[in-house]
Amino acid sequence: MPYIKFIWNEEPDGNVDHIAEHGISIEDVEEVLFNPVDRDVSRSSGYPMVFGYALDGRYIAVVYEQVDHTTIYPITAFEVGE
Repeated sequence: MPYIKFIWNEEPDGNVDHIAEHGISIEDVEEVLFNPVDRDVSRSSGYPMVFGYALDGRYIAVVYEQVDHTTIYPITAFEVGE
């Protein structure tokens, strides 16, 4: 498995809070980023996104910024198909 660094901003209004507002955990985001089942580009932001299964089985999408070859900044995540 390649080495990947995630940037987690735990400040108020950082990506940790934003993702948590959607009921998604850091662990869920990392699981989907490491094991995506599909890829696309966000229509609203133009950032890459992946789809996959959270640890509890929910199908979620993760939008992220690829900072460099080994660094990812998760922007948002949300459950798909409700």
